[in-house]
Amino acid sequence: MITIEEFKKKQSETCRLIGLDLGSKRIGVSICDEKQSIATPLKTLNKTSAENLINELKIIIEENSIKGIIIGYPINMDGTLGRSAQSVHDVSNNIDKKLDIDVCLWDERLSTVGAFNLSSQLDINVTKREKNIDQNAAAFILQGAIDFLNN
Repeated sequence: MITIEEFKKKQSETCRLIGLDLGSKRIGVSICDEKQSIATPLKTLNKTSAENLINELKIIIEENSIKGIIIGYPINMDGTLGRSAQSVHDVSNNIDKKLDIDVCLWDERLSTVGAFNLSSQLDINVTKREKNIDQNAAAFILQGAIDFLNN
């Protein structure tokens, strides 16, 4: 795994990235355009096994010519790392080992809250909001990272 600064140096300006929001039951996936200007929700995967996740990611990477993965890192509001951060770190290390692609952790504080609030401002009903919250949070995470990469 590499830092966001290393990621910025290694990545070309025209490549697609995916963002992941690793939850305990579901994994939100988002994707950005080649110019890395906008992140959009792609899909929500059900978390079953590490092997299944790797296989699903391989398909997404191949079908969309993905060159890097940004994974939301759930740091506590006070900056400490809790159990969920350790879990995400472990899964991220596994992804990094199994896939030949740059993987980077990105501070995801408030991403789920932000995605939920944004969808409420767009007047999307609660059922639909909750159904898509994981992929919307992944888009929120990826957008934050690509905004950083572009500055």
